[in-house]
Amino acid sequence: MKRLVLPIVFLIALAAGGLFFRGWFTAEAPGEGDAVVPGVTFDDGITAPRGVIQPLEMVAENLQIPWEVAFLPASPEGGLSGDMLITERPGTLKRIGNDGRTYTIEGVEHVGEGGLLGMALHPNFAEKFWIYLYLTTETNTGLVNRVERYRYDTDRLSQKTIIIDGIPGARFHDGGRIAFGPDGYLYITTGDAGNSDVAQDTSSLAGKILRVQDDGAVPADNPFGNAVYSYGHRNAQGLAWDRNGNLWATEHGRSGVLSGLDEINRIEKGANYGWPVIQGSEQREGMRSPVAHSGADVTWAPAGAAFIGNSLFFSGLRGEALYEARVQEDGTMLIVAHFQNEFGRIRAVVAGPDGFLYITTSNTDGRGNPFPGDDKIIRIDPRMLL
Repeated sequence: MKRLVLPIVFLIALAAGGLFFRGWFTAEAPGEGDAVVPGVTFDDGITAPRGVIQPLEMVAENLQIPWEVAFLPASPEGGLSGDMLITERPGTLKRIGNDGRTYTIEGVEHVGEGGLLGMALHPNFAEKFWIYLYLTTETNTGLVNRVERYRYDTDRLSQKTIIIDGIPGARFHDGGRIAFGPDGYLYITTGDAGNSDVAQDTSSLAGKILRVQDDGAVPADNPFGNAVYSYGHRNAQGLAWDRNGNLWATEHGRSGVLSGLDEINRIEKGANYGWPVIQGSEQREGMRSPVAHSGADVTWAPAGAAFIGNSLFFSGLRGEALYEARVQEDGTMLIVAHFQNEFGRIRAVVAGPDGFLYITTSNTDGRGNPFPGDDKIIRIDPRMLL
């Protein structure tokens, strides 16, 4: 496991008892010793902006359990808008950057691991202005999760539409990651809501990865005639597609005294990923074992995930690290931990339109030890991780 040499200014700030807030990236005039990178192109075609490249930057701080990050599209003039959206689990959507605003999402029930969780922008956001939110709410029958769609304007959210409802909810195992795939469909991770047996029931929406159209309709080629795309999941919280269009998911393994066996799975339509029948490297006919897992003695508690090049970066909550799964030529994965125990619990991992990684801390969720200024969004130059 390699260790990284952090910038001296960062180490000084950390020793002083807090992380120095550097603000949003701007292409300012370089100072003595700064690295100037004139438009670097990464191997997946993303070009970093010209100007001073800070290997590690604080983008925002003093957030309330940030769960997801999304970037508003480029402006008509061609540059980045400079703004991002984040969800906070207690029920607020925040815009960070040139135009900071806060929107309260009605009906959010923040209990345990539930609340305002995943977020995705429509692939054609520049014309439709649709934003999708995954949230926990209270009903007459108890907690449920659902996905809502809104029209996003700078001053308000409007035209609320329920895309999919009735996803079993609980204090624990609510899933919550949503993302549009290369096929234009919306993918949704759901947890088993504490009832492990339902993960094997393809008529239940719990313990699954779901796939729906942008209006919530079920695609004609879904394998079970409903929203279910894959099943046998305990609590998947990360979705990412590689450069070949393959879908990968991170998933929480067992918990409690026997914590461990967290998973990285390559997701295929109609496949059964085994929970609770098999775990780790166990095998059974008709079930898929993970491509990689943490082992019985290590817990990642993985959440957000993003590909850059051939590396799958994913967060560790209990593991308190940014993990990198490097795909080897033989198809196996080499797992490397970055920033182990330096930022605390890490939730979201997003590849920004500028070619950098953005991560959020989750130290104010009741399970961490907050640092001054938590929770934060941190921007990372992926080249410093090589």
